Formats: sequence, structure tokens, C-alpha cells
Amino acid sequence: MSSVPYPFTAVVGQTDLRLALLLNAVSPAVGGVLVRGEKGTAKSTAVRALSALLPQVDVVPGCRFSCAPGAPDPACPDGPHEPGAGAARPARMVELPVGASEDRLVGALDIERALSEGVKAFEPGLLADAHRGILYVDEVNLLHDHLIDLLLDAAAMGASYVEREGVSVRHAARFLLVGTMNPEEGELRPQLLDRFGLTVEVAASREPAQRVEVVRRRLAYEDDPAAFAIRWADEEHEVRARVVAARALLPQVSLGDTALLQIAAACAGFEVDGMRADIVMARTATALAAWAGRTSVRKEDVRQAALLALPHRRRRNPFDAPGLDEEMLDRILDGFPDEEPEPDPEPQGPDDGGDGDGDGGGPDGDGGGVPPQHDGPPAQEADSPEAAPDAPDTTREDAPQPSAQGSGAAEQAPVAAAEPFRTKVLSVPGLGEGAAGRRSRARTAHGRTTGSQRPRGHLTKLHLAATVHAAAPHQKARGRAGRGLVIRKDDLRQATREGREGNLVLFVVDASGSMAARQRMSAVKGAVMSLLLDAYQRRDKVGLITFRGSGAELALPPTSSVDAAAARLERLPTGGRTPLAAGLLKAHEVLRVERLRDPSRRPLLVVVTDGRATSAGVPGGRPGGTPRELSGRSARLLASEGIASVVVDCESGPVRLGLAGVLAADLGAPAVTLDGLRADSLAGLVKNVRTAVTHTASLNSVSRRAA
Repeated sequence: MSSVPYPFTAVVGQTDLRLALLLNAVSPAVGGVLVRGEKGTAKSTAVRALSALLPQVDVVPGCRFSCAPGAPDPACPDGPHEPGAGAARPARMVELPVGASEDRLVGALDIERALSEGVKAFEPGLLADAHRGILYVDEVNLLHDHLIDLLLDAAAMGASYVEREGVSVRHAARFLLVGTMNPEEGELRPQLLDRFGLTVEVAASREPAQRVEVVRRRLAYEDDPAAFAIRWADEEHEVRARVVAARALLPQVSLGDTALLQIAAACAGFEVDGMRADIVMARTATALAAWAGRTSVRKEDVRQAALLALPHRRRRNPFDAPGLDEEMLDRILDGFPDEEPEPDPEPQGPDDGGDGDGDGGGPDGDGGGVPPQHDGPPAQEADSPEAAPDAPDTTREDAPQPSAQGSGAAEQAPVAAAEPFRTKVLSVPGLGEGAAGRRSRARTAHGRTTGSQRPRGHLTKLHLAATVHAAAPHQKARGRAGRGLVIRKDDLRQATREGREGNLVLFVVDASGSMAARQRMSAVKGAVMSLLLDAYQRRDKVGLITFRGSGAELALPPTSSVDAAAARLERLPTGGRTPLAAGLLKAHEVLRVERLRDPSRRPLLVVVTDGRATSAGVPGGRPGGTPRELSGRSARLLASEGIASVVVDCESGPVRLGLAGVLAADLGAPAVTLDGLRADSLAGLVKNVRTAVTHTASLNSVSRRAA
């Protein structure tokens, strides 16, 4: 990667993205930006380029925590600081990797020195580096839960706390939080989503001329980054100067009663939770006025602020697409007459007219405007030359899906899912070591302490009692004098902890003609949708297999995007025969591949069917037996590998064949009806999962010994 960053003003198009970032540069109190969009749409490029536009900051020389000389943090670990002149340095942009450890984020105490010498030897983390700058989290939706909790605490309090065995360190941590994410890979927790002041949706242009300009600029940058940066130096200087001018004007901007009423009415009209949205909208509208060079907030500022601050706050569940009804917003705002507008200011500083492509805006634009654009039509910038032009993405929710299930009875149109409901926890038995989540028991870095062991590598969680116990017998031999223990590195013990992990929940859904009754299929989809909602809340990966007609299809490969699974389920047609064996064998194949990709993530198989099997699912005949015999053998194959399963029995009517129960017995799994899947009717199911899998494993062990 080049040491010369891509210029911010060279990013073509992406008007909302650039405006949201610049508003936070003008007023960091806005609260940061969440950038949502598909891959290759300049998300990371624009964010990394922003730091070059921020004014320099004055810091206390030698302070690792970036204290301001005029108002140093009284609790700074490097303090106290004597009054004096500061040193100017550029504002930092600190990048938080998805796989970062807790110590890397908040800093670490040297436990050995703390115990043996009684000193607070603290190594600052990324939160300290980001103080008074930008903290950038790429793929923020993939960040582990415990790191998200730490970010939430720091963002709420403006400080970071490190607590280790009675030794504590606190330092200021106020930063501009910027995150980027691809929604196809999963959504954010609501608590973190609300912490981002603004959100922007970005997408790649489908216009060939715009994509050509993207490629032209990117190739020019990669051929000679320094020369490309010089070419855009004047534009960068103009925008930087305008940011400084807007910051200076910001305290003079007046937020009148009419604007406040418009803000309150918009938040109430869209039923957003809490009062944070009102505050963020007020700060954003004020920043928009300052960016436009005005000292009063207008209706267009409030409208633009609503479009940036409200879409991600009106979601009611993870299946709701973010967005805002602009016609409804206009109706709300039109109910409040404008105050007498002030005359437009004379243009000062950089001219934002640019190339006249509609991106400039200026003081009379859409609430402020964005940096000028030159040398070509607006387009979407790509993070890499491979990202533009994009090939059609066959994994997207709206992409046409091939059907291997179309033979048999006539296909019936999809039906809507019934209302989702709350389910109880289905968990995998035993103790895993997978990714942090909220479903099954696992050895994790966080949770309740269950024991101790010698540390493997760097010590992260000290088990104090075990450490003292290991050191105590050697105190006399080590010449202990006084009250303190003589601690050596070999005495240190790492705490072992038990928490929860996320699993791979693989749904195998019967879409054959026997499930095609509209009310019945609606109930089935509602039940699966409820389980998907539960998987979202428990941080699982999900996959979806459907079977009907002549075979089974992997409708959605395992992914963290529960939204994608819900969309595929909604469009699921029904009809044809019932190749149950094909669905189970497809599940076996998918789980085998996923085991190679992610060996630590344990699977939970959820089979949704009435248990009927009327087709082998293999073209050319019925090899090795009847469809029911094949499905039984396929189920026992899954059970022999210890895969935890649950059968959701969809059979209805006064006459029941009980075939789903037979399938459950072959899988070594419990069977539960659609009504029994509800939280208030599911008591004991988790216990049954454990019992069934343990019983199956015992039978397999006996069979192997007999053989």
C-alpha cells in the first residue's frame, strides 16, 4: 500500500458519504458515521482520506494520551502536566482490526511488575491513540461482542478504563467513530448502531461513463501516487480551509425554535427510540449551516440532517431495511412555516461550485454541499482496481437463483411468512471453542472463571489465587523479606473462562407439495423466520437448504447475513415431490465443507419437514432402496458424526403419520411441533437435544466396540 493516501477530493460521486464525513470534521459532536454498502464502493478510501482534511491538534509534548496543553486531563496516566506550550501534530486516524484483542484496544497492564514491584506499568492501546482523532473500524459488523462493549463504554463516557485485579487506569478517549460494513455479511447490534451519529448507504454506479472515470483515476493514482496527490493538492487545501472556517463559524450558528420543532416532529413522526436522534439531528443541522457559511439553520438543513441521522434508528427488527420515506418527511416539515431567512452570505474561502455536476451544492445547495469535483463525470470510487467494474454478484439477495427442484407437480407462488415469535434457546451440547456468541457453552476469553492454567504466550487474564498458590511455597528459597510476595514469571497462571459461542445454524426446509397449503407454509416460514431472528440475536452464522421436486438446493451458503436468509425464505416457492434424502445429504456436504473452513464453529442442524419422503432425489432411479429407506440412512449418517439436530414437525390435520418422529429418532434428535417451538412451549427441548445426541454417541461407541 502506498504511503501517499488517495486524495479525498479525488473520490468521485458519493455525495452523501463525503458530506457526512465532512460534517463530522466540522463538528465531531455529531457522533461519527456508519457507511453501509457493497464491496468496492470507496468506503475505506474516503474514510482513510478524511484525516488529511482535519486541522492539526496541539498536544502536551511527550504525552502518550494526546492531552491538550490548555486543558490537560487531570487523571492522565502520564500526568500531572505542567502548563506550557504544546506541540502541533496532524490528527490521527487509528484503524481497529476486526481480530484485535482486548489488550490491543484498551491497553494492557504489566501484571508481573504490578504484583512484584507495585507499579502501574501501562501500555496504551488504540483508544488512547485515537483520542482527539478518528477511530476507524472496517467491517464493524464482524467485530467481536466484547470489543463492541468496550467501544460502547468509551463512546458513552469519553474515557477508557482498564481494571485488572484491583489495579485500575483511566484515560480520556474522545474520538470520531467511523465504521464501514457490507450488510450481506450481517447486521450490527442495535446498541452500537445507535452510537453512530449518521449513516450513509453507498452503491456502485451502473453507468459505464462513471465507472470509466473511477478506473481512470485509480490507475493514475497507482502509477504515481505522489504525482496524483500533487494534482489534487489545491482542491485538498480548499476543502481543508473550508473545514477550518466552518469550525470557527459553528459557535455562532443559531438553532431557532422552528428548527427545533421540525427536528422533534421528524423524530416523533418516524417513531425513533430515545432522544439521541433529536440531539444528533440538531448538531448535524447546525454543522450543515456552518458548512454552508450561514449563522442560522434552515428547513433544508433539518431535512438533510434527517436523511443522514434517522434511517438506521427507525429499524424495528433485523429484517427491516434501513431507509426513510422522504414524502412523509416533507409532509412533517411542511407543517412548520420557515422563519424569515437571512440573506445568503457572500462566498468566502473555497468556491464549491466545482465542475457544475450537481455535487457541489454551495450555500444554496442541499443543506451545505460537498467538495468540488473535476476531470470527468461523477462516479463511484473503488477501493482497488479489481473492484471496478464489478462483475454481477450471484450471491446478492436480488440475484436470480437457479432451480434444481422444478420437476414434479406445478410450482406454487411464494406465500408470506406468518408473524415471527420468540423462541427458546437451541444449543449444541458439550463445550466448544468457537467464535464468541450467545448460543452454546464454550471456552472463551470472557465469561465466568472455571479454573487456571499456565499461560500460552502473553498473559491476558490473571488468576490471582492460583498465581499466589504457585509462588507461596518458594518464598523462603527466594529470600523473601518484608510483606510482599516474590513473584516470578513461572508462577503466573492464566484464568480459564467459560462463556458462549456462536454456531452455524443450518436450516433444511421441506418445500415440496405436501407443504404447499398456504396457511401451513405461512406458519412454517414464520417459524423459520423466528429461528432466524434468534440466530441474529445470538451472533450465529446461518445457511438455508431447500428440497422439493427432483433434488435439494443450497439456497443460501452459510453466512452472517440473517437478512439474506430471510429474503430467500420469503421468495421460496413450493410444489413437487419430497426428496428428503437429498436434503439431508446436501446438509452433510455443506457441513463437511464448513468444517474444513472453520473447524471451531460447531453446527446445529434444524430440519423443517413433515417427515414424508416420496422421491430419492437422485436422477435415474432409486439406488439402494426406497425414498424412506434412503432418508433413514442419510439421517443416521449425520447422527454418526455427532451433529446436533432438531426436527420441526410440520405435520397438521386430524390424522398424523408420525414420520417426523421417525426421522428425529434416526437423527438422534428431538422433534418439536410448530406450536411447541414457541418460547412458552419449548421447555426441556435443550435438554432433549443434549440427551439425544449423548444417547446417539453412546450407541455409536457400542457399535464400534462390537464391530
